[in-house]
Amino acid sequence: MSRPPVAVVIGAGDATGGAIARRFAREGFTLCVTRRQADKLEPLVSDIAAAGGSAHAFGCDARSEEQMVALFSDIERDIGPIEVVVFNIGANVRFSITETTERVYRKVWEMAALSGFLTGREAAKAMLPRARGTIIFTGATASLRGGTGFSAFAGAKFALRALAQSMARELGPQGIHVAHPIIDGAIDTAFIRDNFPERYALKDQAGILDPEHIAEQYWQLHCQPRDCWTHELDLRPWMETF
Repeated sequence: MSRPPVAVVIGAGDATGGAIARRFAREGFTLCVTRRQADKLEPLVSDIAAAGGSAHAFGCDARSEEQMVALFSDIERDIGPIEVVVFNIGANVRFSITETTERVYRKVWEMAALSGFLTGREAAKAMLPRARGTIIFTGATASLRGGTGFSAFAGAKFALRALAQSMARELGPQGIHVAHPIIDGAIDTAFIRDNFPERYALKDQAGILDPEHIAEQYWQLHCQPRDCWTHELDLRPWMETF
């Protein structure tokens, strides 16, 4: 008996990552969701199960090559064929350049760039023998321009964007769709609510991004026919300047 296709979400947080997982679960995918601490995924896995879906939680440090190799190998062997991989780890910090320590810069690079490389490489290894699949890397405003105080974050997001472009050019002709959505605006999260109340107040005017709406765009990217693939897609609220 054939097994349902698998969607892997690396960095399935409480907002965007979780919304993406739930969206693909509604379409019959088995979800494999990761965070560094697996117990934080219990509410998401329970939500998916309550809606009739299937999900598996994995505690995994995406910066570790050993752990990422084992993760993809275990999923392919024990759960099913990986058809979709979403890299959604956030690493947003803000420090002036003189206050940005080597430790901060290295950690942000590891979280947003190195982890993306390991995810993309292992996803490609799984998908290439079947000549199909979708790999999506979540980008940000910092993927396009470095703002004041964001030297570490912008450096890492620039690197992730370059990775996505390189992979798209290499893997597209082999049947694998690589996309890089740019999330250009505040998202409806607890972090924005607690730290940027003036921005969060725009929610009533549809002035911040709804994670469910972002997830819908990720689903649509996966559904695109091969003759009309999008690589880069920018998503922002209607009132956001750019």
